[in-house]
Amino acid sequence: MVNVPFSRRKQDCLSKADKSSIGGWDKPIEKLCNKINSLENYYTLSSCSGRSVLIKNVVEKTHDLFVFRSHAKISFGELKKALELAVKCKEGVMFKLEPVILHVCCAKLEDAEKMLNKAREAGWKNSGIMTLGEGKRIVLELRSTENLALPIVENNKVLVDDNFLKILVRESNIRLLKTWEKINRLEKVL
Repeated sequence: MVNVPFSRRKQDCLSKADKSSIGGWDKPIEKLCNKINSLENYYTLSSCSGRSVLIKNVVEKTHDLFVFRSHAKISFGELKKALELAVKCKEGVMFKLEPVILHVCCAKLEDAEKMLNKAREAGWKNSGIMTLGEGKRIVLELRSTENLALPIVENNKVLVDDNFLKILVRESNIRLLKTWEKINRLEKVL
């Protein structure tokens, strides 16, 4: 890796097929990823614009880990219907709202520092350098703070009532909109 020029690694990475489960960028983060990839000293490795999920409460990842996943705002009806499937999971199920996350490869440490400062300026507070060192890529993990996580199904029973579910939907959607605002802010400061 040390002898391969950054521009070549960037070209190789960006020419590969998308391996994500949705086969491309989430709409809210697409323009930001394109902007970063147009900059000479950066390229994106992976991204998520934020999502609401019902996820099995297990230690190891499995192919059927997600009971429900949405990269858009959710409705009470959607969540209620997804919980009908979730109560069948013997492992129990967590509800999570996960904020925007973006992995960016940088040509030099100075470039990483510039991008990290721009991300923090745009409100991406949980951001830092993931890898750094001789012979390694310099990779940033840029992440926002709008998390929500709670157990929602245990022993094949939904742990909360419909009123709480409505509050959960409202709060999740508010946090998702905040994470999308931060995506737009970072795009503007770049």
